[in-house]
Amino acid sequence: MRDTDLIAPSMAEHPPFHTRFLTCIVLCIAHTSALGDAYRIPYQGAAAAGQGEAFAAQADDASALHYNPAGITQLQGVRVSAGINLVGGGTTYTSPTGFKSQSDFAGDFAFPAPSNLYLTARLKDLGFQALGPLSLGIGVNSPYGLAVRYNGETPFSNVVTRSKLPLLDVKPTLAYEINDMLSVGFGLDIYTFASFIGGGKYQRRARSPTAGTAELNGEGTAVGFNASLLLTPLRTAEGKPRLNFGFVYRSGERLGLDGDILANGSRLAKAKSALELPEVVVGAIAFWPIRDRLHEWKLEYDMEFVGWDSFQSFDVKLSNGVQSKTPQRWHSVYSASFGTEYKWLEPSALPQWEIALRAGFQHSDSPIPSDTFNPELTDSDWNGIALGLGLNCKDQGRFLGLISCGNADSGPLTAKNIGMDLAFQAFFFDPRQISGNTNAKVNGTYQTTVFVGSLNFHLGY
Repeated sequence: MRDTDLIAPSMAEHPPFHTRFLTCIVLCIAHTSALGDAYRIPYQGAAAAGQGEAFAAQADDASALHYNPAGITQLQGVRVSAGINLVGGGTTYTSPTGFKSQSDFAGDFAFPAPSNLYLTARLKDLGFQALGPLSLGIGVNSPYGLAVRYNGETPFSNVVTRSKLPLLDVKPTLAYEINDMLSVGFGLDIYTFASFIGGGKYQRRARSPTAGTAELNGEGTAVGFNASLLLTPLRTAEGKPRLNFGFVYRSGERLGLDGDILANGSRLAKAKSALELPEVVVGAIAFWPIRDRLHEWKLEYDMEFVGWDSFQSFDVKLSNGVQSKTPQRWHSVYSASFGTEYKWLEPSALPQWEIALRAGFQHSDSPIPSDTFNPELTDSDWNGIALGLGLNCKDQGRFLGLISCGNADSGPLTAKNIGMDLAFQAFFFDPRQISGNTNAKVNGTYQTTVFVGSLNFHLGY
């Protein structure tokens, strides 16, 4: 960043010491944008995660509230799903002189752990026949977030030493089944923070050569929307989908942040900044070569367009008039996913269970140019592999040998089915060689690997 990027009205020629002090901190913390602000978390349900996130055309559990809200019209009665992701791994940084440093996710696993909770209801199954084939849902998940910590000193300690972004997305949703071929969905995305999760604010820390430990933080709320379609042109004789097409649009939003800039824990000024959350467009196709009473085999391909080109600059404005403007020049990218699922619906060894094996592959390019790269998010082109397992208890079975499921005689609050999905994903990032960065201290090689274990429990009533 250049000094001319800073604006201090009426003090540009001879700013007083306190203004120069604040300016130094802003330069250190806001050298480039808080790239974690736009950190996108793809894994929002273990069934989808086990298939490399290829799920927008299948969308047949409650996580459809994220992957394709129109899909909740496929879900009978009331469905509940709760999940958590354990995210580990990190980055090895090697400077041009050979210095090495490691980063992690502020611990062995990212904390707070990205989690999700979904609730759906098909109203006609609850006795509301007058409302027709309308389904409602509400979800809470973390589609954007960040947790990073560098161990020890690094050449870029004046840029970031630790950062976190515990952003939540609250998703009120409705979906309507127009006919057997077409369902539509519409919902809101309410992006916000909660004080009981990760401190309820974005925080980014660095070490200033004049101010010691410096911190920029902020919190805010923004409202976006999503619209979706699920098209089923081909079904089996039993009425199950044989061929599905899924289409989803999620709007981009600018999330304003109001917070502070701190030096050694003391507030020096109020600060305003903003996150750019990209628009996302998804197209997906799923085909079941086998779908009968005993077995199901699905193949799916999803393509996502992520509009990161909205992220062109990161600005920080302080209450004393100092302003930092930092160009970003991100570009839009595509992400491709391929996944498969094979189900045994009535295995002879466990006739009261359904068992699913899943696998998937995912690829995405990086939207971040080298000159505005920031070690807060060590992004590069990456490939991901996934494996998953699904277990669903039904028809008088007992989940884990303890809990009855599918027993209609046990009362209206007894679950008709209880399920558990497990997934493991490994993301391998191409080595990122950075040179010519606007901050020369950031130059070097970054090698990142991320591992994710996902778990979701499901209840159906």
